[in-house]
Amino acid sequence: MRQTLLLLLPTVLLSSLAAAQTIPTQTIPTQTAPTQPAPVQTSAPAVSSTGEILIPLDSRPATSTLPAQMAGLLGGTVHLTPAALLGDAGRGADPAALSAWLNAQPRGGPLLVSLDALAYGGLVQSRSSRGSVETVMARLQAVRDWGAASGQKIYAFIVLPRQPDAVDRARNLEVARRMIQWARDGVFTELHVTWDDALPGSPSPAEGAELAKTAPANVLVYPGADEVLGSLVARALAPDTRTLAVEYSQPEKASAVIRYEGIPLTRSVELHALAAGWKAVQTSPEAVLTPFGGQGTRPQQQAALTLYVYNGGDPRGAALRVSQLLRLRGAVAVADVDQINSGNLRAWSDLYTLKRPQDLASLAAWGTPGNNLGTVLAHAKLALSGADPSAQDALLAREYANDVVYSSQLRARLRAVLPDAKIPGSDARTVLERLAQPYFPLQFKASYLLESATLPWNRSFEAELKLK
Repeated sequence: MRQTLLLLLPTVLLSSLAAAQTIPTQTIPTQTAPTQPAPVQTSAPAVSSTGEILIPLDSRPATSTLPAQMAGLLGGTVHLTPAALLGDAGRGADPAALSAWLNAQPRGGPLLVSLDALAYGGLVQSRSSRGSVETVMARLQAVRDWGAASGQKIYAFIVLPRQPDAVDRARNLEVARRMIQWARDGVFTELHVTWDDALPGSPSPAEGAELAKTAPANVLVYPGADEVLGSLVARALAPDTRTLAVEYSQPEKASAVIRYEGIPLTRSVELHALAAGWKAVQTSPEAVLTPFGGQGTRPQQQAALTLYVYNGGDPRGAALRVSQLLRLRGAVAVADVDQINSGNLRAWSDLYTLKRPQDLASLAAWGTPGNNLGTVLAHAKLALSGADPSAQDALLAREYANDVVYSSQLRARLRAVLPDAKIPGSDARTVLERLAQPYFPLQFKASYLLESATLPWNRSFEAELKLK
C-alpha cells in the first residue's frame, strides 16, 4: 500500500476552508508539465560561454547544488565546481586543483566563492587544518589574481569555526581579518564573514561583533555557514533591495536567543535579510482571523514579500495563517525554525493538503535557524526577480522533498533499518530509494517522481533526492 505522506486536516474543516478561500492569482505563473531547474554546469564549458562561477564550501547538496539551482532560476549558465573537486567529511579539496579549475572557466561573469574551500579544503577542514596563516594566504591569492585578471566582481564568504572543534582558532580569525582588509582594498565586491554553530560558550558571536565594529560597508557579519553561498547568489544576481514584512508564529518568543546562533531570533532575521538584500518594513499587530486565532502582523507600507517564521505554537493554525497570507498579500516565504534539522510535519502536511507549498516564494526547514532563514530569503529574492516559472516550481518541489519528506520523515526511517555505522560498504542507495518511493509523486504545479536518492557523504544526515 502506498505510504501516506500527509496528515490530513479534518474533512469538515478542510472542506469549509476550500469553500471560504479563493486561491489567488500568484506572482509566480503556473505550468502544466514537469520540468527541471535551469541546467547547472558542473564541468568546464567552452571558453566562449559566460555566466557566474560558484565555488561552494564543500560537496553537500545544501552547500553546492542548492545555491546553483537558485542561480539557475534566472536563466543563463551556472559554472559549478564539480563535486569531485570539493571537500567532504573525510577529504579536503585540493586548493591547487580548485585554482586550476577556476582559471579554466570563462571570465564573463562574477565569482561567488567560499574562501574556506580554497584556504583549508572545506568547512570540516577549516576546523582541523594546521596550515599557517602564510600558507593559507598563499592559497587565497588565486582569488585575488583571478579578480585582477578578469575585472569581474567577486562575492566571497569566510566562516569563523565552531567551538571546540577548531584546532587553531587564532589562525582562522587572523585570516578573516586579512580578508576584511582585502574587502577594504576593493578585492571583493562583497564579503560575508559568518560564524558556524554557536552553542552557549562559543566565542564566535563576540568575535563577529568585534570584527563588525571596524568592517567596511561591503562586509557583512552574521551567523551562518551552509546557506551563505545562496545569499551571495541573491546579492550578485538580484542586487536591488526589496521590502520585507516579517511575521512570527509565536511573536512572544521571537526575542529569545536561538540555538546555534548566539543571538535573538529577531536579530538573526534582520541580519539574514540584509545578507540577501532585503529591507524590513515596520509592522503592527493584527488579530489572525482563522479558526485558530492568534496574533499576526500588518505591514505599515507595502512589502514585496512576507516572511512567515514558524517558531513554534499550533502548527495547524500556522498552516492556515500562511494560506491566508498568500490570499491577502501574494508573495510569502516560510522559514520553519522550530526544530533543528527537521520541519514540523503537522504544519507542512496541512499546507500540502491545502496545495500551498507550490504557491510559496520559497520554503526551508532543513537545518539550523540561520540555515533556514538564509535559504528562504535568498531563494525568495531570486523568485521575485524574474525567475523561470518551471524552474521555480521544480526548486520548490526539491526543497519540499529534502526538508519535509527526507529531513522530517525518511531520515528516521532510514536510521531505523540502516544505522550510520553500517552505511559504508552497504547498498544504502537501494535501501533509501525503496523507503522513499512511496512518498512520490509530489504534486506541485507539476507532478514530480523520484529519479534517485543518494547519501553523498555516506551518512544519513543529508541526502540528495533528485526529482523528475
